[in-house]
Amino acid sequence: MLNLIIFIPLLAALGILLGAPARKTALGAAIAHCALTVLAFLSYDRAAGGFQFLSSYPIAPEWKLNYLVGADGLSLLMLLLTGLVTLASIWLSPRVEKRENLFYACLLFITAGAAGAFASVDLFFFYAFHELALIPTFLLIGLWGSGERHTAAWKITIYLGMGSFILLAGLLDLYFSIPAALRTFDLRELQQLATAGNLIPGTSVASDGWLVNTWNAQARPYLLLLIGFGILISLFPFHSWAPSAYASAPTPAAMLHAGVLKKFGLYGLIRVALPLLPEGAKVWANLLLVLLVGNIIYIGFVTIAQRKLDLLLGYSSVMHMGYIFLGIAALNVVGVSGAALLMFAHGLSIAALFAMAGMLREKVPTLALESFGGLARPMPWLAFAFGLAAFASIGLPGFANFASEMTIFFGAFQPAADLSAPNFRLATIFALWGVVISAVYMLRAYRSIFMGEPAREPAGWIDPLKSRRWPITVLLAVLLLAGFAPQYFYSYLQPSIQALLPK
Repeated sequence: MLNLIIFIPLLAALGILLGAPARKTALGAAIAHCALTVLAFLSYDRAAGGFQFLSSYPIAPEWKLNYLVGADGLSLLMLLLTGLVTLASIWLSPRVEKRENLFYACLLFITAGAAGAFASVDLFFFYAFHELALIPTFLLIGLWGSGERHTAAWKITIYLGMGSFILLAGLLDLYFSIPAALRTFDLRELQQLATAGNLIPGTSVASDGWLVNTWNAQARPYLLLLIGFGILISLFPFHSWAPSAYASAPTPAAMLHAGVLKKFGLYGLIRVALPLLPEGAKVWANLLLVLLVGNIIYIGFVTIAQRKLDLLLGYSSVMHMGYIFLGIAALNVVGVSGAALLMFAHGLSIAALFAMAGMLREKVPTLALESFGGLARPMPWLAFAFGLAAFASIGLPGFANFASEMTIFFGAFQPAADLSAPNFRLATIFALWGVVISAVYMLRAYRSIFMGEPAREPAGWIDPLKSRRWPITVLLAVLLLAGFAPQYFYSYLQPSIQALLPK
């Protein structure tokens, strides 16, 4: 089943490049991909737990390199996110005037790369699938973007290319730090070695000055992974590529990258860095607290200053990464499970918001807030749906964002035993103020667009066709489902997180 989830969009993309009808083929592949992710999610045996749907093919047995895919509860939630956002983004894709085949092929390559990364149990393919998804992102912005698209495309290329290079250096450092006789790419075997204390020792390797009892053999590879993944996630201060890229990207690309592909870095920290380098995570926990507060507070104030909807949503996406980092840094089941659920919730809510921003862009290409006003009367459905997505982004009770953020706050207030509880509690207090900041900029944007007097002649402002409403409705419905029944999703997540965290 996982091979189908990965290779249906990949083969459809190749078929489109060879001349198959672009939109019909892409939409058919997206429907099949989404249906299979839902089926896999519902078919998972939560009582048994662990990796299921395993499939393996030897590539280089002498190096213990295999194509190996499987899924646990964490993987399946990310695959479900990928399926839902892919279907919505392709369904809502606007008319493409040039190189239509390449446009839809790029969207499907992103989907295949993200799905492959989330399903990979082999460290090599975990990295390789993500790289497959990055190249189409650059093309989508550079060829079909708007505004300063060439600048944004080069900026995202440089930043994400550097992030991938640092991430590769961290993975190689991790791999070659393992005793030669024990080296493997299989994440399950690596985790068993880490649990047994045979992977990389956590003992101190420095014995002078302020480094006494703080530096250990896991600190260097973890720092490289944190910076590499952090750049891909837009961790402060490596964040400046994201808002301009999302503002310039075509709507489907912004939905896929902000909603799905950005979660690769967060997923990698949970799947690779925490279980394999737990002592390194503890060394750099305080540094991560400082940086994530920058994401929440500094970027939050920058978001308030935005006067264009696309940039506001871009900065908002960067800001909310801080909450997820806070849950991951806590190193306990409560915090990391909340972070994983917020990855899912944020992916759905930001994809819905970018989708509706794309609908507004069809009327006002600049998306300047002062160009709108009073749209609730001619566009009641869009006003209602945008309001729900905005409330979800703020963290209103009833949405998955609220359930996950509250779980993160509880987990961070009582972090793992070896971490500084006062520092985490101070960071949590700052994070709580971020909720207020989110309410300020999202409610102000909603008022500017849908309330008050129209800034221009309302003729021509009508709600989207019903066929374009249902993908957004599905995203919002899943957000509400996860918000009212978070325990169902935690029943997938918590056993997987428990197995990943250091004992």
